[in-house]
Amino acid sequence: MDSIQAPVALFAYSRVDHLRQTVTSLLANAGCRETRLYVFCDGPRRPEDKAQIDAVRDYVEGIEGFASVTRIYRHSNIGLAGSIISGVGQVLAQHGSVIVMEDDLTVSPHFLAYMNDGLRLYRDEARVASIHGYVFPVGKEMPETFFLRGADCWGWATWERAWAHFQPDGGKLLEELSRKELTRSFDLDGSYPYTKMLRNQIAGKNNSWAIRWRASCYLSDMLTLYPGRSLVNNIGMDNSGEHCSTTDAFFQVTAINPIVVKRQLLEEDAYARRAFAEFLKRQSSLLARGKRFLDRQIARIF
Repeated sequence: MDSIQAPVALFAYSRVDHLRQTVTSLLANAGCRETRLYVFCDGPRRPEDKAQIDAVRDYVEGIEGFASVTRIYRHSNIGLAGSIISGVGQVLAQHGSVIVMEDDLTVSPHFLAYMNDGLRLYRDEARVASIHGYVFPVGKEMPETFFLRGADCWGWATWERAWAHFQPDGGKLLEELSRKELTRSFDLDGSYPYTKMLRNQIAGKNNSWAIRWRASCYLSDMLTLYPGRSLVNNIGMDNSGEHCSTTDAFFQVTAINPIVVKRQLLEEDAYARRAFAEFLKRQSSLLARGKRFLDRQIARIF
């Protein structure tokens, strides 16, 4: 495992303007010159996507400012789930830890420091699944850092030992959640339909890797570390992506000051869990009144 900085795996498809913003925000981090960057570019899904994909790859060829840049260009389209599952495994096999980014996330200048601090501090804690950089705009003051059960997907990091728990078979995950009577708990006590997302993945209505990652860690009773102030903002909620429509409900101004990562009890933070549940319940309520955001975004958010 690298002793200095964990590598970043960045996944891209066809949005060069978004990707440029993502890379620019990473380059504003003090640790970028000690960070290896792996850029995974998926192949075209349709012939008409080729021009946009070529523009992305032209931009990727010119990326510099990192310790190294490794470019992986897929000849065919394997989809976001396939790209992330295989890419994360590839980087972990080589380095033991990884920071995972997608091409529609921008980060605070303190993002890499927080991620690496968390990775170093909890490297040998078997119950810690990942480090996460985004936190919902819950409208409440949150602890500097806190744990929640499960895992998340907007700017995150993990270790090879934790990724070994990933179960790609959604059917097995749902069966186990049901057998252990955990579906309501998995849905944040009924606040958000994560179980429905998993059922839709099984039915082929979405191809979300993230709902399977969340369920895998939840079933293993593993925890993810979150910052009290978001270090990530999602800029893809502008109807530009395959699975995303327009909303500003998840917009975050990224932290201007560092997040202090200190060792804490390995237990879920009840206050933070309630805050997340209340936020997501509000979003579900808005959707129920006519917004069709949930079904169109299901695979992209989680």
